[in-house]
Formats: sequence, C-alpha cells, structure tokens
Amino acid sequence: MLLLEPYHLVALLLLLVAPGRSLADTGVAGRSDVRPQFAYNGFAGAKLTLNGAVEVMPNGLLMLTNGTIQTKGQVFHPSPLMFRADANGTGAVRSFSTTFVFAIYGQYADLSSAGMAFFVSASVELLSTASPGQFLGLLNDTNNGNRSNHIFAVEFDTLFNAEFRDINSNHVGVDVDSLVSLDSTDAGYYDDGTGPFMNLSLVSRKAMQVWVDYDSTTTKITVTMAPLGVARPKKPLLQTTVDLSGVVQSTAYVGFSSATGILFAQHFVLGWSFALDGSAPVLDISTLPNLPPAWPKPRSMSISLKIILALASMTLVSGGMGIYIFVRRRLKFSEVHEDWEVPFGPNRFSYKDLFHATEGFSDKNLLGRGGFGSVYKGVLRRPDMEVAVKRMSHSSRQGIKEFITEVVSIGRL
Repeated sequence: MLLLEPYHLVALLLLLVAPGRSLADTGVAGRSDVRPQFAYNGFAGAKLTLNGAVEVMPNGLLMLTNGTIQTKGQVFHPSPLMFRADANGTGAVRSFSTTFVFAIYGQYADLSSAGMAFFVSASVELLSTASPGQFLGLLNDTNNGNRSNHIFAVEFDTLFNAEFRDINSNHVGVDVDSLVSLDSTDAGYYDDGTGPFMNLSLVSRKAMQVWVDYDSTTTKITVTMAPLGVARPKKPLLQTTVDLSGVVQSTAYVGFSSATGILFAQHFVLGWSFALDGSAPVLDISTLPNLPPAWPKPRSMSISLKIILALASMTLVSGGMGIYIFVRRRLKFSEVHEDWEVPFGPNRFSYKDLFHATEGFSDKNLLGRGGFGSVYKGVLRRPDMEVAVKRMSHSSRQGIKEFITEVVSIGRL
C-alpha cells in the first residue's frame, strides 16, 4: 500500500476543489485512446480561448457579450478534441455530452437582440469571419449553408428571422452548416410532476440549464433544458436524427458563440462541462457564480416606442395603399395608340376625357347601339362642347377596317 506524504495529500485536495478548473481534461490532440472530459463551475482561472467581446468577470462569470450593439463573442476549449474513434481520424464520430448553465439579459421582456449557441466546429478561422446579429457569431451571409463549414450547433435564438425560417423569436434549434435549423421548437421544458409543457423566456435574465447529447449509434441529438435548480426532465425538449459523420471532422473545437444586433443584450455562461464517450460531469450548482443585477428590470416596450412603431407601420400601409390606388387609376385610364391613328394627326381625345364626358359611359347617356359599338352623349370640358362618343364592343363581328371607314367618312362630312 502506497502512503502519501501530508503535503502531497494537501496538494491533491487543492487540485480537486480548485474553483473554475477542469476536473479531468484528457483531451490531448492526436490521442483517441482517452476519454476527454472537463467541467467548469465558474470560469475564474479557466484556460479558455476568448474572442471578441468575451470577458471573465471577477466572480468567475463568463460574459459572452457586454451589451454593445452589433458585436459578437466566442469562447472555446483551447485545444481541439478527437471526435473520431480511430487514431487516424477515419472512424465513426464519437458520442458526446455537454451541460451548461446560461442566462440572457435582454433590453426588453418581449424583445431582444440575437441569442447564443453551443457549437462543435472544425475550424476557428470559420468563426473569425462570422457576422453578429442574426448569424449568432457562427457564420456569415456568404458561407451560410455551405457544407464545407463542418459546424454543428444548438441555437438559443431570441429573434425571428424569416430568411432562416425561424418558428418564432424564442426557440431552440439544431443547426448543421447553416442557420436554417434542421429541427426547432419553443424554448421550455416538460415538468415531470405535472406533465404539461412549460414555456421559458430566453431573455428573462434567469439562469437555465441545458443538456445536449449525441448518440453515435442511433445518430440522435437530444436537447433538454430547465430552470436552474430543476432536475433534468425525463422528457427531452427536442430529439432529432442527425448523422454527424459528414459534419464533425477528426478533430474539432467546442464552445459557445453569441451576438447582438441593433438592440443590446448580455449573454452569460455560469458553468459548463463536456465529455466524449459518456455523460458530461455533473455541475455543482451551489458553487456557480451569481448573475449581476445590472440594468433595470426587463420591461416591455415603452408606450412612446410602441406609438412610434405603430405610426411607422401606419405610414407604410398608407403609402402602400396610395401607390396601389395610383397604379390602379393609371391602369384604369391607360390606352393604346393604334397604328391606324397616325394619319389623323393630333385630333385625338384621351380615354380619360371621354370617360368623364360620358359620366363613365353611363346608360343614361346612351344614344343608341350601332353595328359594332354603342354611342353615348357627352360633354367635353375642354373645349366645352357636346359630343357623341362611340365605344367599340369587344363582341362586335366587325373589325378595325369598318371602324376606320366610318371615322374617315365622318371626317369628310
């Protein structure tokens, strides 16, 4: 039996309880014979790679975005993990599991900036070219949808983007190489006690825990979430089949990304654990850092802002109706100049003038019906005179030649 010296034992205990440190991080690049896993109960002293607006606060809280508009923040494990079973990277994608606690501080209770996402990416260069706003700091307008991206993500989106076919402005989605989710659903959880679905507002400024699991045998992605302190629900929020063998490369980075758009927001991660080939280590909720009080309580849009938006909407609607009426009126009085009219020179009246002269070809002004049209009494405005107007009938058996002959004859008379 091996006895440890007292100072060795103390050092071992300090290593086990040190806050913000990895419990077990054996994810060494180039080795697949180990089971990489790590856990962060707070991020004080954590050796993570931070990009953009990311900041670790003094209490160990990881802030992905600091509230600045049109910005992005990314954080990921510093070394890529071996996601293939074989050492040469040709084997099947390994199962993985992760759990984390996050919170989003939105400017309004019912309106926020863009959300955040957990990702598995083959390249950090891809993330460096990502755009803020609706792209969540993952992709951009040029590469969105490219199969060469090799990125998998679970998004927690707080904006509705029709271009990405979002279901609403408070949803969870599974993404592969695109911000158009393969599957998505409302953010929330199924209560084990009562059974019904319980909605969760992603911008509520309340901490929520998420569990994401990938089973390489069944190729199923399972996403579960619940308010912090509630045990993992038995029924997952979302479960979908996604074969990641063509997406995740032999080595890949894992982490989080968030972004803001025209409105400001703050995205926080309180704790995070990850494991390959097994369940992610359980987080110690009692040691997680506290969320800041920060801004005033989330509020609905002010009455003045709602009035401005309503007036803007009314202006757009009124403008659209005005354009519609104008175009319709132009079409109503549109006319075609026939080739046979050329020899008669400028002696021509517009259809609009004749329409008003006959009071819209009213039956009370009807003088009679001819061989290929009806004759109406009319009064021109300029010059002021009474006229007889013949209106050709589409059902007439006679044609343009007969009409021209009649016009020529009247002109000679």
